[in-house]
Amino acid sequence: MKFSLRQIEYFVATAETGSIVQASRQIPISQPAISAAIAHLESVFGVSLFIRHHAQGLALTPEGRVVLEEARTLLLQAQELGSSLNGMLGRVQGEVTVGCMTTLFPLLAPDLIQRFSATYPEARLHVIAGHHEELSEKLRGGEISVMISYNMTMPPAISFQPLSALPPYVFTSADHPFARKKRVHLRDLADEPFLLLDLPFSRDYFLQLFSSAGITPRIAGHYPSMDVIRSLAARGVGFGMGNARPRNQHALDDKPLAYLALTDGCAPLIYGLFTITEQRLPLRVSAFVDMCLRELSGQPLPGTIADDSD
Repeated sequence: MKFSLRQIEYFVATAETGSIVQASRQIPISQPAISAAIAHLESVFGVSLFIRHHAQGLALTPEGRVVLEEARTLLLQAQELGSSLNGMLGRVQGEVTVGCMTTLFPLLAPDLIQRFSATYPEARLHVIAGHHEELSEKLRGGEISVMISYNMTMPPAISFQPLSALPPYVFTSADHPFARKKRVHLRDLADEPFLLLDLPFSRDYFLQLFSSAGITPRIAGHYPSMDVIRSLAARGVGFGMGNARPRNQHALDDKPLAYLALTDGCAPLIYGLFTITEQRLPLRVSAFVDMCLRELSGQPLPGTIADDSD
């Protein structure tokens, strides 16, 4: 458009008061600003909108009366549009796209989708899985609004809100000699074949646990999938380690697993929400964040069993 709603507003105020002086008091705005707006509209429309009467104010021309009628309609429509948008933006609706760490995804995604849908029926939650590094890139690139992962290294422009602590644990086949135990020490695992979760940051975390205890694990394989590691462990190929302890103690092929707590006092991973620090979140996204903080903070991860190392 070659004119603005504000210029139209100035014109209407002048037409209704019959005076630039009165219009400037009503709005309020300076008289030169109103005069400039009217002159601009007359230039754009190619007609005179007012007849100037010296010391007697202004009178609308026939063309000015036509413009006034349309201008009032335009301002009313703009007001209705603003009210409608405010109402829409005041409701939690639309799609929220969230990225979730692949090891947390099977446990968290179904629970979050169901909770969010039940709480906000006009909104839809879309959750995608990925490892920490690729989700970080998607968050910085605006492909996701929130990232759910562990408290690993992140750039300073990204904020982290913790939800709960997840201590590391060990899982083996149900007939492994350790399966009769409830707890195990890292040094007891030094000679056992270790099935390493080979994902960025996750790999470093598990290896650091052994390094801190002065132990070099006997790595029997590197795998990017926790489900594969669980299936191999259930078959007796080696032991695995994780932080989320699913209630289901069976691999995908239904072979049983045994869970063991670690007695070394290993540092847990904290899972939580990552968002861009300076970003002003839309209502639907802030509603999702608030829901997670309200319902998941300090609670066991959905679908898991609590650590029994004490």
